[in-house]
Amino acid sequence: MLFACLLPPALAAVVLAAHFYRAGNLALAGLAAALLALLFVPRAWAARVVQLGLAAGALEWLLTLGRLVQARQALGEPYARLAAIVGGVALATALAALVFRIPRLRRRFGLGRPSTD
Repeated sequence: MLFACLLPPALAAVVLAAHFYRAGNLALAGLAAALLALLFVPRAWAARVVQLGLAAGALEWLLTLGRLVQARQALGEPYARLAAIVGGVALATALAALVFRIPRLRRRFGLGRPSTD
């Protein structure tokens, strides 16, 4: 069960690392890959860093989406399918950060209960 819960953020981090690696940005590729290692650190700060990294990754996907659509439009090529795919990757990356709201992961990472104030 724990493996299944951590699979979405792990896959999102791998895809993000591949994106940065393909772009030639080895520093950001390394940081994205480091998110994988943090999934094995059962501390609240590690979960928050992963969440922040995935949120930043979702933003990167949206920026990439804008650049790719703009390039396709400039060339007069179709872009709807590209927009749907990259937009889906951005959404999946953002949603992967929400797995830390699952009670089992909240306990594992010591996140406690959400405040009602």
